[in-house]
Amino acid sequence: MPPPNTLLRCSLIFALFTASCRHRSVDLEPKVALAPAREAPVPLRVSAGRLTSTSEGWSTVSVPGMRAESAIAGTSDVAELRFVYRGPTAASSPLADGTLRRQIGIKLRARDTCNVVYVMWHIAPTVGIHVSVKSNPDAERHDACGARGYANVLPAQSRPVAEVSRFAPHVLRATIRDDLLEVTVDRTVAWLGTLPPSARTLRGPIGVRSDNGEFDFTLRGQ
Repeated sequence: MPPPNTLLRCSLIFALFTASCRHRSVDLEPKVALAPAREAPVPLRVSAGRLTSTSEGWSTVSVPGMRAESAIAGTSDVAELRFVYRGPTAASSPLADGTLRRQIGIKLRARDTCNVVYVMWHIAPTVGIHVSVKSNPDAERHDACGARGYANVLPAQSRPVAEVSRFAPHVLRATIRDDLLEVTVDRTVAWLGTLPPSARTLRGPIGVRSDNGEFDFTLRGQ
């Protein structure tokens, strides 16, 4: 049997080696340096979840469900969302239909939580751009409309989009002209279609929504 001092040295060496390995594994995780926002982002009013702000002018979300709208009154039919996906949230919350979806997207004409146009970029379990209009003319609060009133909008033209990679920057832009909605992904048109009549009467600000993902983002209007 080795002498006690030899066993002690071996134990110390093993502990230092293990700590060193743990330190190196953490350092291998990608680091994203967020450049200062090129233009002042839209100031946001959080209606669900929580946001924090970075010194570079970005917003950070790390809760399973977040909803926010522009704090500036008025209606804008153009919104650009720049974001970096950092991975799933520590806890997850399924949607009303039971689907556990990871996504981020733009809100347009957000009259309130019951009446809004959604342009969402699905990350998992499906991948792609999905557009829907939530219309409940006689309701304003979530406890009055819940998950009712959604109508999925099919595109006249579309193209597949790449999976959202962790730690990679992306740009989602949505523009409404009359009844036509154009969505670009990383500067390429990915979705083009006509909104239903229920979207015509909606008036409200732009906003952002996320589910079950951690993101850094900025939102701009026009």
